[in-house]
Amino acid sequence: MGKYRKKPVVIDAMEWRGWNIAELNEFFKESHLLPTVFADGKAKIPALGGMVTAEKGDWIIKGVRGEFYPCKPDIFEQTYEAV
Repeated sequence: MGKYRKKPVVIDAMEWRGWNIAELNEFFKESHLLPTVFADGKAKIPALGGMVTAEKGDWIIKGVRGEFYPCKPDIFEQTYEAV
């Protein structure tokens, strides 16, 4: 067993604020599936394993293979920095 460091990769991400629907749709424009936004500010987004929920304040990440997934703000801050 050993220690490993995540390879540096540049990703696209946006913060979901619960109301920035136009930005969310633009972010997903190249995807064949679009997110669904609910009145409570949550968004169901298409991910590799099916639809997952992004809550207000979560970051939505587009991974290196074009996959999408939500990330809690504290984890995002610890893992990523602006380039």
